[in-house]
Amino acid sequence: MQRRNFIRIAGGGVVLAATAATTACSSAIPPQAIAAWRGPPADEPDVRRWILSHAILAPHSHNLQSWIVDLDEPDTIMLYCDLQRLLPETDPFSRQIMMSHGTFLELIAIAAREKGLRSEIALFPQGVFDAQAIDARPVARVQLVPDRSVTPDPLFAQILRRHTNRSHYDPQRPIPAAAWQAMALAAHADGPDGWLRFGHVGLQDPPQLLQRHRAIASQAWAIELRTPRAILESFKVLRVGADEVARHRDGLTLMDPMVVWMERLGLFDRSKAPAADDFATTSQIEQFDEKIASTPGFLWMVSQHNDRATQVRAGRAYVRVQLAATAHGLAMQPLQQALQEYPEQAGPYARIRALLDAPAPAQTVQMWARVGYAPAVEPAPRRGVQAHIRKT
Repeated sequence: MQRRNFIRIAGGGVVLAATAATTACSSAIPPQAIAAWRGPPADEPDVRRWILSHAILAPHSHNLQSWIVDLDEPDTIMLYCDLQRLLPETDPFSRQIMMSHGTFLELIAIAAREKGLRSEIALFPQGVFDAQAIDARPVARVQLVPDRSVTPDPLFAQILRRHTNRSHYDPQRPIPAAAWQAMALAAHADGPDGWLRFGHVGLQDPPQLLQRHRAIASQAWAIELRTPRAILESFKVLRVGADEVARHRDGLTLMDPMVVWMERLGLFDRSKAPAADDFATTSQIEQFDEKIASTPGFLWMVSQHNDRATQVRAGRAYVRVQLAATAHGLAMQPLQQALQEYPEQAGPYARIRALLDAPAPAQTVQMWARVGYAPAVEPAPRRGVQAHIRKT
């Protein structure tokens, strides 16, 4: 998932030298990088490609887009994970990667309904991944079956409009009760069997409760920025400037003209993590804290288990929640730092579990996100359907 304005570097004459040239740089994302958000061609003859054109717009950790599909079997989509697109430092057990495959599967199911097709999804048809790592076996087999009883999903209309929004939110505008209710219903769309608990906090709640959420989010973000191996993992998929964004169409997008020019001048070294007290670090912490302070609401999803199927199912629930929020004009940003299972995050990880009454190992906080009203943002780059189809 992209992080705009990911890093700002300043200092003395370097800034003066770079600033003079920034007028030649555009901060707009190249059109070809976001062309997928226009949707598939109206005359697309292959219904599976039409469905996949919507599925590739699903949210994914670090915008890695690690989905690979095999279309060799008629009326079937076999989903695999690209093992070169993982986050071993910040997501060591690939829980977030599995959730990201859940978001993809849910958009397949929603788009298929638009074509009168039922999606029969069989998870891990060749065996379930173990708890420590994922492998080359398929994540899911999806068979598309014509079914006259299938009706369109109203959330389909939000797929092209759904974007992760990391900007400042309106701190004075509360989330309406109807919007919270719609998100809760979306989270439990596959049946209220008790596997998932959806919760939220907002301006209608005691201010100190909202502040506790803000404090944990700020602490976890600062830890990630000050953990060299974690920040370097993000640097590996950081796309700086229009050329890189257009070439890769994935990862974390940075279009800040000043940083683009510093990159061109060789003044931004992505092979080295900034020091904890560098301006590149402290300014990002300050900016994030300002955004968190503006947040009028948080939501969370807690599961009763943390097996691979539950992780995928949680991803399916999350994207439905975000689509429901989009329908109500709300912005949303996942706050996964405190949920990440690497040693440096142990403090925030324990605190968010305690705050949400999710004791380990019986319960797992699968998603925690900020919610509110915010100005519209550009969509994240996408690689296009063909990039996700396995070559045979």
